[in-house]
Amino acid sequence: MRTIPSNLAAHMADGATNLCHCWKLIRRDGRSFGFTDHDRDLTFGGTVFAARSGLEAAEATAELGFVVGGGEVSGALMSAGLNEDDISSGLYDDASVETWLVNWSDVAQRLLLDVGSIGEIRRADGSFVAEVRGLMHRYDEERGRLFRATCSADMGDARCGVNLSSSTYSDTGTVTRTDGFLGVAASGIGFADGWCTGGKFTWTSGANAGLSVEIKVHRAISGADEFDLWQRAPQAIKVGDTFRVTAGCDKTHATCRRKFGNVANFRGFPHMPGNDFIIRMPQQGEPGLDGGSLFK
Repeated sequence: MRTIPSNLAAHMADGATNLCHCWKLIRRDGRSFGFTDHDRDLTFGGTVFAARSGLEAAEATAELGFVVGGGEVSGALMSAGLNEDDISSGLYDDASVETWLVNWSDVAQRLLLDVGSIGEIRRADGSFVAEVRGLMHRYDEERGRLFRATCSADMGDARCGVNLSSSTYSDTGTVTRTDGFLGVAASGIGFADGWCTGGKFTWTSGANAGLSVEIKVHRAISGADEFDLWQRAPQAIKVGDTFRVTAGCDKTHATCRRKFGNVANFRGFPHMPGNDFIIRMPQQGEPGLDGGSLFK
């Protein structure tokens, strides 16, 4: 049950109220923004909640148990802190959102209504609608370790242990040809064909500087390197933009052993029987079905 502060409860019991909504948005990089649907700026908790930001809330839902509740916030893309380039770049993906009910004449009278996170963001004609998901959506996410044949570590993380800063596994380049969003060509990378397929492509200059995407295909053709990216660049790629690429891993035991010599850190279970083995009919006298090892 929600407990309403006594001073706010007394105000709400009056015949007329001075209530508004405030939203505090905290991006994953730690930068925060405040917005309010009141007609002047409000300040509390060390945050300035900007008025005239064009933000307004739609209907919100709250559910019992583990059902995910939520709502929507809509507004205009303007200089109040939200702009289309930042949204396209993913800076607001999964950002934390606090929703407050505030007495604008005395901000000490306020109530935290909900804490959620930004889900899908839809943009059109200079405006946006952001889905706000309740905390229960975290239970829909994959947690913990899964037992599977492929490696569960991310390439280059602490569990993997491969040093991606080594010149053996990473290199830098400059765009010499591009389609503007998904295809990039460069020269002088020096890796074998397919070496960076599944690896990371990070922009080090240009309009997309600091952003990283996964490499769909890496082709080394006659001294030139071509990269197809899985995700469209939010800003146009231009000739002369610089980048850094890292080696890719398909997370199989064979690749870990042959390509990286890192089998001691392999985080999968390559000897697990697959679905085909489990569901097929046994054959009389067939070896390997006595409960013993399949790899002796």
